Amino acid sequence: MNDRLKKKLEQLPRSSGVYFHKDQSGEVIYVGKAAVLKNRVRQYFQSTRDMDIKTRALVAEIDDTDWIETESEIDALFLESEMVKRYMPRFNILLRDDKSQLFIRIDMKSEWPHVAFTRNPADDGADYYGPYYNGFAVKKALRYLRRVFPYYTAAPKHTDRADLDVHIGLSPRPGTTSSEYKTTLQKLIRYIKGGRRALAKEIEKEMHQAAKLHDFENAALLRNKMHDLRELQSRIMFGDKEFMDISKDKALTKIVDLFGLKKIPVRIEGYDISHMSGTNVVASMVVFTNGVSDRAKYRKFKTRIEQNDDYYNIYETLSRRTSEKNMKSWGVPDVILIDGGKGQLDAALKALEERGLHIPTISIAKREEEIIIHQTRSHIDDTFIRSLISAPNDNIVVSTEGQYYIINLHPGQRNASSHSKNLRASNTFSSYSDVTKLFQRIRDESHRFAVSYHTVLKRAKQTASSLEEVPGIGPTTRRKLIRTFGSLRAVKMASKEEIAKAIGPSKAALLEPFLQSS
Repeated sequence: MNDRLKKKLEQLPRSSGVYFHKDQSGEVIYVGKAAVLKNRVRQYFQSTRDMDIKTRALVAEIDDTDWIETESEIDALFLESEMVKRYMPRFNILLRDDKSQLFIRIDMKSEWPHVAFTRNPADDGADYYGPYYNGFAVKKALRYLRRVFPYYTAAPKHTDRADLDVHIGLSPRPGTTSSEYKTTLQKLIRYIKGGRRALAKEIEKEMHQAAKLHDFENAALLRNKMHDLRELQSRIMFGDKEFMDISKDKALTKIVDLFGLKKIPVRIEGYDISHMSGTNVVASMVVFTNGVSDRAKYRKFKTRIEQNDDYYNIYETLSRRTSEKNMKSWGVPDVILIDGGKGQLDAALKALEERGLHIPTISIAKREEEIIIHQTRSHIDDTFIRSLISAPNDNIVVSTEGQYYIINLHPGQRNASSHSKNLRASNTFSSYSDVTKLFQRIRDESHRFAVSYHTVLKRAKQTASSLEEVPGIGPTTRRKLIRTFGSLRAVKMASKEEIAKAIGPSKAALLEPFLQSS
């Protein structure tokens, strides 16, 4: 351990947070989380006798360590998963698989929503919270929260006999209405989002009001909730500070230098198109706030004209995004990133120019992860980029094609696949690797979000087309069936009574022959 690192470790706080181990070149080689940063980080530099081979190899390469404090362990869980995706550290092998992330799913549109966990969030109208890499810790936290905010873990079967969860206070009490239950779930969601303090004050106020009204039974229940909340805070807490300290984000500061921006880009928006031969054409808009994905601000578009023309699809998407109404409601992006080449970039710039907007706009091509910028229309200061054409360096190579700059931030690294697997696995390091990985993260997220929406529409259309064969079953009834049961297969498995409850006895009678023959 060098003297500089030794002095730095003395400054470690006792709070929870995320730490970044770096090698001599400054590359982030490992990202981890800690309930107490001071204790966890120092463990790496104690005796290596009990460490496995991987950890020993990691410690041997650590030249510097940085960290970000968070308000709680759950904040650290979220930030760790996001930073692993961003930096793709070599030693985070166990955390690099996308399948390991976990989301909390709550479908508030359902009559009786239940809390579930999934590794593959779908565009099904439900609310998703996450991602989290430590599934054990998240599930443990939700078990604690269930004592304060009782919820169902599966669609409830309303019977006259209460189950064990009801008796021990984990599920809603008998007689609870759907509206009352959803109010409880809204409080749970507020807690997950960081509203624990406001909720505690609210529950305490309700408790005092119930006592004044001599509703002592309800007051006792609220008192117990207050006790459980205090107990919960001593175990694990949620917070809303999910974004990392912007001053510590090398990628954002280098973007400012590279493109001559006037300020650090707080809001970066990424766009991609997904369709199948011009059908079910959709577009995604993902938002990264301070370099971290901000899922609550994601938006999706279904093009008004379906055609196999990605240039038009990007143009329509950006035209709708930059309407006066959406700019006022969603805000103005600091940087726009388009998944595609020169054609897609031109289409986006045309839409912005028609609105009279001057937003820095660039594109990233999948094949070699090269950044494409128009010399005059992308609204960047190209002073630094032009200087590199006459005086190239080892970290960045700039070439021109007509009126476009083609920027390679990873010279010497090649990519043989459509989504940069080889590039990410390279052992070479550029001082602009942080920028490349951030752009890849935004591009890949916009691609995932677009494909998930396209898949949902395609499946719904396939299901609806089958139901179209049933005389007397119109579009409204078909939508109601799919919304209620989720899929054609679920409709076929439903009982006569369940279908009649959803669409009425007369419509159910029309549907019955079709279900029996299929």
